[in-house]
Amino acid sequence: MKKQTLLAACFLLWSSLAFARPEGNSDEASRERNITLPEAIALARTQSVDAAVALNELKTAYWEYRTFRADLLPEVNLTGTLPNYMKSYSSYQNADGSYSFVRNNTLGLSGELSIDQNIWFTGGKLSLTSSLDYLKQLGSGGYKQFMSVPISLELTQPIFGVNSLKWNRRIEPVRYAEAKAEFISATEEVTMKTISYFFQLLLAKEALSTARQNKENADRLYQVAQAKRKMGQISENDLLQLKLNTLQGQADVTTAESTLRARMFQLRSFLGVSEQEELNPVLPAAVPEVEIRYEQVLAKALERNSFAQNVRRRQLEADFEVATARGNLRSIDLFASVGYTGQHQEFSSAYKDLLDNQVVQVGVKIPLLDWGKRRGKVRVAKSNREVVLSKIRQEQMEFNQDIFLLVANFNNQAQQLDIAREADAIAQRRYDTSVETFMIGRISTLDLNDAQQSKDEARQTHISELYSYWYYFYQLRSLTLWDFERNEELTADFEAVVR
Repeated sequence: MKKQTLLAACFLLWSSLAFARPEGNSDEASRERNITLPEAIALARTQSVDAAVALNELKTAYWEYRTFRADLLPEVNLTGTLPNYMKSYSSYQNADGSYSFVRNNTLGLSGELSIDQNIWFTGGKLSLTSSLDYLKQLGSGGYKQFMSVPISLELTQPIFGVNSLKWNRRIEPVRYAEAKAEFISATEEVTMKTISYFFQLLLAKEALSTARQNKENADRLYQVAQAKRKMGQISENDLLQLKLNTLQGQADVTTAESTLRARMFQLRSFLGVSEQEELNPVLPAAVPEVEIRYEQVLAKALERNSFAQNVRRRQLEADFEVATARGNLRSIDLFASVGYTGQHQEFSSAYKDLLDNQVVQVGVKIPLLDWGKRRGKVRVAKSNREVVLSKIRQEQMEFNQDIFLLVANFNNQAQQLDIAREADAIAQRRYDTSVETFMIGRISTLDLNDAQQSKDEARQTHISELYSYWYYFYQLRSLTLWDFERNEELTADFEAVVR
């Protein structure tokens, strides 16, 4: 009767205190902040350093594209020399062939207003200009002179050289499309990084909670075991094993607390959150239930991923290098100018009695003997293009393979998550049953320890599988730039983003 009474008292004590979790004081609770996974993702996309880097890279690409577009538009330029003062001596050849030095003491002013337009389909440049020059000789008896070019039309045109503007019209839009796709992918990669840090903190939190609970349970079991040992119901070996469990429990709590602090600092630093806030990650209650096919993912990735634009850009750049090398084999440049000019000592008269002002100039540079240097550069450019194309083919195969494996892993992960969730619940029930069974002396400490270890591992596995599911899901979004949950494309208002 005495033994039964003692066992009943121990059981009641265990039932009232087992699995109790320590409560923090009100000051600590007031500093805590519950944060869900969507909230963490939203913070990371606006406050993290990675998000800022992605934004600045997009801005750089945007202004590079704007600069390219500006090259295709008319440009108004004003150039001038205000003033040009010269007081010096220069040599002068006389009519008899002898030389003498003459003194220059002049003041000159010049200005030109031009409207320039690049001609992208020929690679030339057309300019409409108007200029005025003024020259005054200083000193006694000095004279002054105005020369005007009221209007002049100029054409500069390379004949055989590479047309850089035409190639840029093909390359730059692809480059900017690549940058926009990279920005959206980078945003999804920020999300993936957030998921990693979030679940690392969540695992550390669960590990600490489990370690504290296990320590409390070990302490209480040891107290009960001491009473049972006095009654001769357990061996000295089992009692010592339970004592070791209490010591190991204390060590596990210390280790878990250190890991939690490190993971907390990591997530706070990434999200840009104050160090005064204690983040309390909330375990996601549900996951998107979607079935994804490899063909669908591959089609979206090849259509929208920056890799597709990257491949196209590199092919065009390789072709441009070959065209440049071929254009350098010979060089012929045409310059033509037609207009009117006038000159007079008075400003108003400089625009009267205008005369024709026409210039036609053709510059030619054709190497007669360069020992095959230029043709060698063409062959090098062609070889480099073949290297680029070979690398692209290899990268495309690897890209397709990575997508295939990712889709397979994601589709399997849903089943793995269901298994882990059920295993977690079963392991918890088994541990509860094992504790009750140990209390009445029907299992050993080894069986109890095994149940506890299985419970801890099942809980950690459940959270890890949940993390893998979310990571795979956003990795698919990053590759395809497609929201499979809402069945819509991932995009952004790029004009508003860069401003």
